[in-house]
Amino acid sequence: MQQQILTMLTMQDEMNTKVHPEWRKQGFAWHRAMWVELAEMLDHYGWKWWKHQQPDIEQVHLELIDIFHFGLSARLVSGESVDVIANSVEELLKTPNKEASFAETIETMVANTLATKGFDVATFAGLMEQSELSFDELFRHYVGKNVLNFFRQDHGYKTGEYIKIWNGKEDNEVLMDVLRSTDASQADFKDKVYQGLKAAYPA
Repeated sequence: MQQQILTMLTMQDEMNTKVHPEWRKQGFAWHRAMWVELAEMLDHYGWKWWKHQQPDIEQVHLELIDIFHFGLSARLVSGESVDVIANSVEELLKTPNKEASFAETIETMVANTLATKGFDVATFAGLMEQSELSFDELFRHYVGKNVLNFFRQDHGYKTGEYIKIWNGKEDNEVLMDVLRSTDASQADFKDKVYQGLKAAYPA
């Protein structure tokens, strides 16, 4: 697990550097990105008592992956070494903190995120457990989303040229299709995901 966390920390640093070479000095509000994603995740899970709602677990998992990107970024700007961060994240993932319901666990993480402006890894682990997202799936989807983020940057995301809807599907949905048909155990997994996205891109 620790090696996979180190891999994700390296990939996160590379992605953030692609967006801004001096990203650590910019004071980006990683905590704000996390609580907004948590609110979006609650919508995907469902909370409205006045209408029938079925949890969209695939979208819940995608939101968790996005939160993990922002959470790792928040940890990387702390000044700690990547080894120390990896150790800490690993230990906290093994001690999940959760409430009686998924919605209440989300609210606990939102409250802790706003209070500390940091990454509440233990409650994040609780959300993983309650939505049945394994660490292996977290890793596989993290790598996939990281590759999609690179793909977006390579195809004009910052300049507004990027196409988000591909033949009627949002790019996140296309990514899920690519991940389902790509072997995550292969050494060239990351490259194959990029090529799969490239083949599906409408431009």
